[in-house]
Amino acid sequence: MKFTTNREALLKTLQLVTGVVERRQTLPVLSNLLVGTSDAGALSIRGTDLEVELIADIMSVEVQQAGEATIPARKLADIWRSLPDGAEVSVALEGDRAIVRSGRSRFTLATIPASEFPLTDGGPGDTEVRLKREDLKRLLRRVSFSMAQQDVRYFLNGMLLEITSQHVRAVATDGHRLAMSTMDQGVDDVELVQSIVPRKGVLELSRLLDGEEDEVVLVVGDNYLRATLGCYTLTTKLVDGKFPDYEKVIPGDISRTVVGGRETLRQAFQRTAILSNEKYRGVRMSVDGEKLTIKANNPEQEEAEEVVSVSYDGEPMEIGFNVSYLQDVLGVLTTDEVRLGVSDANNSALIEAGGGENSLYVIMPMRL
Repeated sequence: MKFTTNREALLKTLQLVTGVVERRQTLPVLSNLLVGTSDAGALSIRGTDLEVELIADIMSVEVQQAGEATIPARKLADIWRSLPDGAEVSVALEGDRAIVRSGRSRFTLATIPASEFPLTDGGPGDTEVRLKREDLKRLLRRVSFSMAQQDVRYFLNGMLLEITSQHVRAVATDGHRLAMSTMDQGVDDVELVQSIVPRKGVLELSRLLDGEEDEVVLVVGDNYLRATLGCYTLTTKLVDGKFPDYEKVIPGDISRTVVGGRETLRQAFQRTAILSNEKYRGVRMSVDGEKLTIKANNPEQEEAEEVVSVSYDGEPMEIGFNVSYLQDVLGVLTTDEVRLGVSDANNSALIEAGGGENSLYVIMPMRL
């Protein structure tokens, strides 16, 4: 195997594919990238952790010899990053070593035979949907922050992807809050497909969507999700479990609604959070007429108070929330106004964006 290219042609690709590789692996070969060249002049770079696999097929290289080998992922990416802008780089397999040359620099890296590298077999897909890159990026951004981290209820450590003939929907919850966002674009003749995409799969797909390609092709199988975007193909195993019935969590008896400016509220919560309890992050909200008062305090007897003008015509009310949850929601929405609806101080609140955005958020209250 031998190929030549310039630094910029592979810099982003190596960073993306290396991102899939875990730093600590039980199998040494999983710390490597499978790098292969073909007689047709194509370069393939593949990384995996056995849950998520990312493949990049690159044509902007000069192939001198076809072949394949596995090369240490982070070392190769670090070498590539350290080279000067515009540098010409060659990679060649010599015996059981990979030699990287650029100018007067030469690096010799240990390899592992390509035959030991595990390949992911996705199988035929059952459901295919084509989405605009920006639309899918927005969908993931609006819900991914609500995914649980290392919860014993493993099905919460990911995101529900729901596809019907009417919509594509993403839902995530960690048991204390829920985020849901919907795109009015479905797949013909599909009644209901629900898949739980693991947390790492969602995060790696989000990174991939920062590119410039216009369209993403999603293929959902029985136990995997495959996303194709330009020269990249991301395959992630699905979580084997049943996602909670999210529709039962959405409050249906909203009797009191506060309407306020999104950015004004976001900044007020940001300032108040500075003096909130670092462990519990609680803030108390009191609304009376067109005045919303936000208060926070901590064990050091420090206090913060903000007063924000809002629209509200219900009875005076006081309710507590984890301020981080409120900040997360207001940070991903883009509308000028948001609506916060509750039935009373003991039940979950429903936050919706004004302006017709198909996103909603449910947050459990705190006792303060």
